[in-house]
Amino acid sequence: MERAVDECVGLLGAVTDRDWEGVRAGRLEWSCRETAVHIAEDLIGYAGQLAGREPESYTPFEMSLEEGTDNAGAVRVIRTMGALFAAAIRTTPREVRAFHPYPFRSANREGFAAMGVAEVLLHTHDVAEGLGVAFEPDPELCDFVLTRIFPHVRPGPTPWRTLLWATGRAGLPGRAPVTAWRWNNNHVIPTDRLTLQGVTPAAANDLATVGDGGFEWIEGGPMEGTRVGSGLVFKQYEDGVHRPEWGTYVLVRREDGRALGAMGFHSVPDEAGRVEVGYDLVEAARGHGYATEALIALSTWALSRPEVRIVVANVERDNTPSHNVLARAGFKAVAEDDEQVTYELREPGV
Repeated sequence: MERAVDECVGLLGAVTDRDWEGVRAGRLEWSCRETAVHIAEDLIGYAGQLAGREPESYTPFEMSLEEGTDNAGAVRVIRTMGALFAAAIRTTPREVRAFHPYPFRSANREGFAAMGVAEVLLHTHDVAEGLGVAFEPDPELCDFVLTRIFPHVRPGPTPWRTLLWATGRAGLPGRAPVTAWRWNNNHVIPTDRLTLQGVTPAAANDLATVGDGGFEWIEGGPMEGTRVGSGLVFKQYEDGVHRPEWGTYVLVRREDGRALGAMGFHSVPDEAGRVEVGYDLVEAARGHGYATEALIALSTWALSRPEVRIVVANVERDNTPSHNVLARAGFKAVAEDDEQVTYELREPGV
């Protein structure tokens, strides 16, 4: 966040002698001046959401510049609001989620940081385009945004061009123009003792190698199945076929914020309305009903979606604990062979 604001302030600070009021910011309807003020408004607004732990709506306040503030003063306000937002990010616990409407009505500190970086970079671009000056931010900042709040967007030739295309600001060869867009914060499903937290492409890439995905794991985690599943998620992202709500979720214990395992879908639902689920649990967390609790929540959510009629699970014949989990979650065995048993949970009436 601080780096993005530095890039914004560096560019805008160099053109404060120009006319911002009478020039439109790129493709926006706003003037360059209005766009600069909007950057500051976004930063303090997001800071307010995190600091206030707002659960259901935006914090009801507005920001305005003092009458007579010049362009240089507007840049100072952006710098200050950026510092306040960075402080809010830094001091907000990882498990805290605050209201944001797109698409699941909440975001954690990482999601808010990605949205803030996006607002800063994109609107700095808009002002720069309006004033006819060049702006190309650090690719790492653009990748930070894309792998956290644009999980449905296939990576392109460069992160910056991809971000511009994904937000309707530029074309990309071989891709249709974007005329409507919004970012996508990770999905979270709560249970009594857990939260099932959707894994972003950034976290999936980290988990697929030797990282922790940004989660604090209990001893023994993450398991190999979590790493393999996360690798599949990141491959889907690279191929442009990842649909985040049908990906992998990390199971996080509410009482201490520690990760216990992972559960998720192998792919999106097929044409018959079938979707397959898989899971693993760190050994130290087994025997406490966590897997059953998570599976009930995830399968209930899946069956609430209009495109799903049947949730499927395939389990090795000798994996007795998993058979027990599926039975407790209401699944029924429907087929078996020498290696595995297939279970199904159907929506009522199917």
